[in-house]
Amino acid sequence: MYRRVLLKLSGESLGGPSGKGISEDMLSAYAKEIASAVKAGLQVSIVIGGGNIFRGLSGVGKGFDRVNGDKMGMLATVINSLGLAMAIRSEGVAAEVFTATPMMPVARYYMRDDAVAFMEGGGVSLIAGGTGNPFFTTDSGAALRALEIGADALLKGTRVDGVYTADPEKDPSAVKYDELTFDMAMEKHLKVMDQTAFALCREGNMPIIVFDMNAGGNLLRLIKGEKVGTLVHV
Repeated sequence: MYRRVLLKLSGESLGGPSGKGISEDMLSAYAKEIASAVKAGLQVSIVIGGGNIFRGLSGVGKGFDRVNGDKMGMLATVINSLGLAMAIRSEGVAAEVFTATPMMPVARYYMRDDAVAFMEGGGVSLIAGGTGNPFFTTDSGAALRALEIGADALLKGTRVDGVYTADPEKDPSAVKYDELTFDMAMEKHLKVMDQTAFALCREGNMPIIVFDMNAGGNLLRLIKGEKVGTLVHV
């Protein structure tokens, strides 16, 4: 159903149940899911958050100014991307980390054509470092990169199976949406992605699918056209 996608993962998801640090088990599980999708013919780019290591905004008021805090958060996304890239390679699929700011020899500087060419050659392009600017979340960075690389959809892998009227982990009465428009998501202030990311995707007509990445086989089912998660569209 899809030729090329951008997969957005949270940093906390790599931390396992605690949401902190990097869990080798989670790296391995995600790498297997991603490798299976690539071997099925999908072109994959990945953007990962850094909240399992450091979240810039949370440091404000605790001795960190927002600009330097966001710089630390960007570096955290590079660490996560390097770890996931190694795990993907261990599954027999090529993976390369690209960064929004020059960081050789740690990773390659992100150039859209290079990242796309790598995907077209059967590899996974992990785009780290956010947008390279403070005040932008990795959700916004993912929306920007999805548009740049010409993805068919932005897939947001979470711990829940879609978008709900409230946090289903806290509110048992929360109701799941099968699909909704960007305008609805923005009007209702649904927290699955930030407003900037929604606005970018709405303007670029980039559909978002929010799904449970921790359910084995979900990514492969989704790209084959099965109804998985919640579709957010224009």
